[in-house]
Amino acid sequence: MMPSLLEGNSLFRNVYCFLAANEGNQAHCTPAGAAVLKDGILPAGWEWVAFALAGFSIAMLVLNLFLVLVMFYTYMERRLLGRFQSRIGPNRAGPFGLLQPVADAIKLLTKESIIPEGTDRWLYNLAPVVMVVPVFLILAVLPFGKNSFIANINVGVLFILAVTSVNTLAVFMAGVASGNRYAMFGGIRAVAQLISYEVPVVLSIVGVLLMAGSLSLVEIVGAQKVPFILLQPLGFFIFLAGSSAEMNRSPFDQIEAESELGAGYHTEYGGMKFALFYLAEFGAVLTTSGIITTLFLGGWEGPFLPSHVWFLLKVFLVAFGFIWIRATLPRLRIDQTMAFAWKFLLPLSLINIFVTATEVLIWGEVVDGIPMGILSYGSIWLVAAINFGIAIAAIIVFSRLVSLRGKGYVVPRHMSSAMEGN
Repeated sequence: MMPSLLEGNSLFRNVYCFLAANEGNQAHCTPAGAAVLKDGILPAGWEWVAFALAGFSIAMLVLNLFLVLVMFYTYMERRLLGRFQSRIGPNRAGPFGLLQPVADAIKLLTKESIIPEGTDRWLYNLAPVVMVVPVFLILAVLPFGKNSFIANINVGVLFILAVTSVNTLAVFMAGVASGNRYAMFGGIRAVAQLISYEVPVVLSIVGVLLMAGSLSLVEIVGAQKVPFILLQPLGFFIFLAGSSAEMNRSPFDQIEAESELGAGYHTEYGGMKFALFYLAEFGAVLTTSGIITTLFLGGWEGPFLPSHVWFLLKVFLVAFGFIWIRATLPRLRIDQTMAFAWKFLLPLSLINIFVTATEVLIWGEVVDGIPMGILSYGSIWLVAAINFGIAIAAIIVFSRLVSLRGKGYVVPRHMSSAMEGN
């Protein structure tokens, strides 16, 4: 495992060689192969210590940079929402309100943690941790630059799908353990909504996997001769809509609908525990934007600028799209939210898989008699034109076939009488 990491991960190699460069590592730690000192800090025989320290230091570096980016994103979202709504937004703490996330963090960290009566204390305290940990775990497999990642596993896509599904359990734990009916209703909605949207989200990725011929995120980036958003526009649309619902973003924020459930599943949380939910919610936007960047936007690929800069620019471009959607679209009813998943996104995802599989069968590359799934250069633009046409036609047809207007929706008797009285 050590030689593969040293050869394929330049970030890890530089840190490792800084610590353990010696005669035994000349093949990997020469000045020509890595910008490090000729002699490492640690003596010969301590290579495994250097290996562990390099991994730990890189993980801590990525984690802390991620926390800083989350704080900046919270400021950016609140500021942009203010502009969208013709108001200023946060502008008190620091110049242009830049220190408002720091002020909010200090406030939440110093607030008293109050546990209501009737709660399941063990689940109540565990739920915020279970909510935030998957957000950090996703960072382990995201390639955030050329030869820059924490771990390159050959089933990176499956790892992400498995990790993100834990959020459903965390939300349900928080809702049930709180002993609050509004929180419980939010948890019940979470189970129904998140599981429903997990199906089209998973199926939307299948088209990318067929074209890339791999489950490794690093190899998926390398397989994008052009960004897969051009070859998988329907898959991109499905993944964007489904991930918005899984993150509880507008217009699918039924889990914590303020007009119905107060704060939803985290109604009874405050202080540091609420801060963890807050961090998980906004951190999920950045990690999801990173996944979309990797799968559909070519990852860190780009001209002129460093690869890490390109990755961050694409991530924040997608994050801006989520903010725009939140500021534009109203909240759907719970029945509309569920119908959108099963009646609209699911059929579209099946159509996308069928079309993509047919295209790969016809135009896919074959190496040594083995189909690799990667489209040849000569067929890329033809496939892009076909898929864009199919995506537009399918969205228009299904939007007319599937009505979310709520025909036949029965207004409860007490609500109808109140409306008549007004």
